[in-house]
Amino acid sequence: MVAYMNVCLGGTFFPLHKGHKVLLKKAFQVAGPKGSVFIGITSTAMAKKKGTFASFEKRKKIIEQFLSDKKVLKQAIIQPISDKFGPTLQGDFDAIVVSPETKPTAEEINRGRKLLGKKPLRIIVIPFVLSEDRKPISSSRIRQKEIDENGIMLN
Repeated sequence: MVAYMNVCLGGTFFPLHKGHKVLLKKAFQVAGPKGSVFIGITSTAMAKKKGTFASFEKRKKIIEQFLSDKKVLKQAIIQPISDKFGPTLQGDFDAIVVSPETKPTAEEINRGRKLLGKKPLRIIVIPFVLSEDRKPISSSRIRQKEIDENGIMLN
C-alpha cells in the first residue's frame, strides 16, 4: 500500500464549523504523514453567490490557523477555486474527501477524469456532523443563528 496519498477537498469553509473540521482531519488522516492535502477554497466571488461575504484571504487564514493548531499546515496546499471542480479533473490526486451533500460532485469529477484518461479518485464520504437537534451542521444554519459552529442550538 502507498505510504502517502495526495488528497483533495473543497468548499467555502465559512464559518469554519465542526463538520468542516471533521472533513479536514479526515483528509490529513488519509494523506498520511508524508502526503499532501489540496484544499480548494471558493473564490470571494463564488462565495458571495452562496451568501458568504468573507473574503478568500480571511477564510484561508482561519483554515491555516486550524491546520497549524493540528500541526499539519506544512502538508496543505490552499488555493482559491472558481468552480466546483478546481484542479481535480487534471490534478495528480489519489482521493477526495466529501460530505453526502457533495458526493455527486465527486462522482462527476471521476466521470470527467475517466474521459481525460486519468485514474479515478477514491471517494471518501464523511457522514454529516449533527447538531443538538440531530440535523446536519451547516454554514447556512449558523448564519441564520439557529446553531453555533459546534451545533449547539441558539434558539
